[in-house]
Amino acid sequence: MKIEFHQLMRTEASANPLLPAFPDILWSAVVFSVLLVFFWRKVLPSFKANMDARAEAIEGRLAQAELAQAEAAAKTANIEAEQALARTEAAQIREAARAEGAQILAELRETASLEAARITETAQKQIEAERQAAIISLRAEVGVLALDLASSVLRQSLKEDKNATSMVDGFLADLDKDNKKN
Repeated sequence: MKIEFHQLMRTEASANPLLPAFPDILWSAVVFSVLLVFFWRKVLPSFKANMDARAEAIEGRLAQAELAQAEAAAKTANIEAEQALARTEAAQIREAARAEGAQILAELRETASLEAARITETAQKQIEAERQAAIISLRAEVGVLALDLASSVLRQSLKEDKNATSMVDGFLADLDKDNKKN
């Protein structure tokens, strides 16, 4: 049978040049099986372990990225809230400054008004004092002129007489009455 099997194989081998001989197929199958078991038991578990480790590392990095993204979003929200608070505070400070400026302006106007009133009052008092001084000076001059005129009319000296003084005062009083009527 052996001969027949080998002969059968040779006849088949000679029949199809693409098909290898049976012993070649058998030994190839044995080597393939040994290699398959070796890879299945030794290489595949370490390959699986490496792949699992990589998957865990990637998942860890993704979790870290998500955590970092959440932290960034929280920080962004915090910064936006602080900016809104700062804007509100700045607006309040501006309003307070405007109000204070308006108050200072009102105080300055009031002070200027009081100062103007004081200056006006001082000027009126000074004018009144100068007016009184002018009246006194005019009275003295009018009195001297009246005495000179009366002396020249009467041809007497009236400068040292008490009657002359009372006469001048009466004349001036009459002039004041006439001025007040007009």
